[in-house]
Amino acid sequence: MTMIDTHSHLFLEEFADDLPEVMERARQAGVSHIFMPNIDSTTLQPMLDVCRRYEGYCFPMIGLHPTSVRAEDYEDELAVVARELASGRKYVAIGEIGMDLYWDQTFQKEQEDALRRQLDWALDYDLPVVIHCREAFAPIYKIMEDYRSTHLCGVFHSFTGTADEAQRILEFPGFYLGVNGVVTFKKSHLPELLSSVPLDRILLETDSPYLTPVPYRGRRNESAYVQYVLLKVAEACRCTPDEVAKQTSESALKVFGMLK
Repeated sequence: MTMIDTHSHLFLEEFADDLPEVMERARQAGVSHIFMPNIDSTTLQPMLDVCRRYEGYCFPMIGLHPTSVRAEDYEDELAVVARELASGRKYVAIGEIGMDLYWDQTFQKEQEDALRRQLDWALDYDLPVVIHCREAFAPIYKIMEDYRSTHLCGVFHSFTGTADEAQRILEFPGFYLGVNGVVTFKKSHLPELLSSVPLDRILLETDSPYLTPVPYRGRRNESAYVQYVLLKVAEACRCTPDEVAKQTSESALKVFGMLK
């Protein structure tokens, strides 16, 4: 049984002391691919270094995270994304992008502008997008409506929204819901919600080092723990773990352009 971790930040300093061991545990757990979303210009080189070190196992994305969008320098940050896209370097997606109004709404307009421009680039370069959405579903969905007739595709990373929001995302045929350790939390509503979501519209992720699943909640997350997400999704969807592993892996390879 093999699984794909579609969202993991193993290039962050939390893994500086034991990255080889983290990677080996992921392999032993059956993780066949790890997709790595960028955050901003400060994380670009560390991410590329890890993907180069583990070429063929770790795959980079390029994008500007919404919490890194600030009025004074977001244009410069977007210029880095544009430069990388034009460089010919192989990126599997534009991400992680989106909007985050949980901590601060000061730069909402700038976040909306950054999102639109990166969605346009996704179409230009025929790449999927990985969308970060925190307390921002309404403005993100309003923007996405303008792309309904395009071939835009991707994943709503770390989906924790309502059943209605899930159905509205799934109206876009090329979009998937990214499910991570939150699904294992005691008070999570996701197991009930996922029971009505087609299995072929779900992707597995960890968001390492964050959102560690039960039974390791409270510790640093890592890609090997995607197995606990898989087991909970299998329970919620009334499928076998093998079925979930097979379908979510096939969907991940499809959306990230590896089945073309």
